[in-house]
Amino acid sequence: MNELRYYSNTMQVRPVILSGGAGTRLWPLSRATYPKQLMPLLSEESLLQATARRVAPAHGFLPPLIVCNAEHRFMVAEQLRSIEVAPEAILLEPLARNTAPAAAAAALGAEAIDPESVLLLLPSDHHVADPESFRAAVATALPAALAGFLVTFGITPNKPETGYGYIRLGAELPEAPGCQRVAKFVEKPDLPTARAYLTAGDHVWNGGMVLFQARRLIEELERYEPAMLVAVRASLAAAERDLDFTRLNEPEFAKAISKSIDYAVLERTAMAAVVPCDMGWSDVGSWDSLWEAADKDAEGNAIIGDVVAVGVRDSYLRAESRLLAVQGLTGVVAVETPDAVLVLARDKAQDLRSVVAALDQKGRHEHLRHRKVFRPWGSYEQVDAGDRFQVKRLIVRPGGKLSLQRHAQRAEHWVVVRGMARVTRDGQLFDLVANQSAYIPLGAAHRLENPGEEPLHIIEVQSGGYLGEDDIVRLEDVYGRR
Repeated sequence: MNELRYYSNTMQVRPVILSGGAGTRLWPLSRATYPKQLMPLLSEESLLQATARRVAPAHGFLPPLIVCNAEHRFMVAEQLRSIEVAPEAILLEPLARNTAPAAAAAALGAEAIDPESVLLLLPSDHHVADPESFRAAVATALPAALAGFLVTFGITPNKPETGYGYIRLGAELPEAPGCQRVAKFVEKPDLPTARAYLTAGDHVWNGGMVLFQARRLIEELERYEPAMLVAVRASLAAAERDLDFTRLNEPEFAKAISKSIDYAVLERTAMAAVVPCDMGWSDVGSWDSLWEAADKDAEGNAIIGDVVAVGVRDSYLRAESRLLAVQGLTGVVAVETPDAVLVLARDKAQDLRSVVAALDQKGRHEHLRHRKVFRPWGSYEQVDAGDRFQVKRLIVRPGGKLSLQRHAQRAEHWVVVRGMARVTRDGQLFDLVANQSAYIPLGAAHRLENPGEEPLHIIEVQSGGYLGEDDIVRLEDVYGRR
């Protein structure tokens, strides 16, 4: 029995799930506004949902603390709600500052409640095929964390991987059987070095997960990154409540240097420990690693969606919106989305960031958002666009309500396709059903909401000289958006 609840009746672990990454190495599926941790890449649930399930209270953990990008807050909250996980809190990062400031905010918040709090820092975008072995490793690490160590989890390597950092194993800790001191953190090695590590058997992959007492991390930050700790403490002290979220103060948080917890603390402290383990782990950090983690057919192909593959081997093939046909290729990645198609050699998957950088330099938007954009009330998707017009499909969830707003440069026509719409237009309030429509003149104060029990589908036709999303003046918003 390796569940934490069987380990101790008094000490419980608080998971801290970090959900701030953009996942650019999985473009075009993962984008800034809808990153990989929110996507169902390996099952019907997203990586975030799978992470939350691994550390659910049913397994002896306390409710999780979530640290996420403010732009993703409603999607994160909805995904947790849909799997019936109630977080202790959701902290909103006003801007990206890597994992050390996020961990500092979590530790400071936990210390205020209980200085002996034990936190388990987890990325939200990793895959663990064997959750029981993961929880067993956490139980093994707990005595070392209670003894003052910051405990990482070292994944037993099964190949000479050059895309991961490594940990050289040190002596075993007498006070914590199964735990070893960290002899050295090693940067991503070249292939000959990785092969030597695999042969020697004294190195493990750095899995990016850390178990520690809140006060111990704070003590180490005071020693190695005092300015960062001051900035995060001030940001937390000036945090504001925003509906169900806690929004860290942006001016103070911006003073914290952007640094990972590895560089800020773990590689400098004398109290780093590691639990070697094999849990079927992958950071799902590239298309190649996603292919490795996915189910494959007899030809070694991972196939998702409407795909026809002829004479194809050892490839990742994914179609999101239409037929994808591939013939006569080996070791490739072919991914189709409604607005972009990616084809690359699997062994070049780690270099994909250069493509995303090129899109950014050209001023394109495909690396930032999909055609379908999620909002707290539902979603919208561009259907067509041309000179002075744009057509969108809106889906408003039951009870969803767009902000009361006006536009300075466009008018809108709404046609109900399915469901019931409640429309506010310059003080008028009226309902529409399927095949009925409404005209929203330029400058009119308007709102759309769904009072029904089924999703509301709307076709919206915009016309005007400027159709950008920033042509919105919000007069009132139930979701607290500015």
